[in-house]
Amino acid sequence: MPKKDIHPKYFNEAKFVCTTCGNEFACGTVKGEEVRIDVCSNCHHFYTGNQQFANNQGRVEQFKSKFARKDEIKANVEKASAEQKAANAKNKK
Repeated sequence: MPKKDIHPKYFNEAKFVCTTCGNEFACGTVKGEEVRIDVCSNCHHFYTGNQQFANNQGRVEQFKSKFARKDEIKANVEKASAEQKAANAKNKK
């Protein structure tokens, strides 16, 4: 005999919403009454045969800007180091 009150609440008609294509369908789950998913069988490239990129807005630009900032910081540090070395050499004389 299974124990009482230890199992999560089961939703028979939970609504699943795909954030990529907007497709909605009903299925049973314990997650909640509405579940948002990234990819469904309506837009997944395995089922459709064509590949779509979900939530890729600005990924390449973010990557490039991150490394541009890194190079900028490195250049500033090298410049400050060179200035400090020049100041130290001037003070030694």
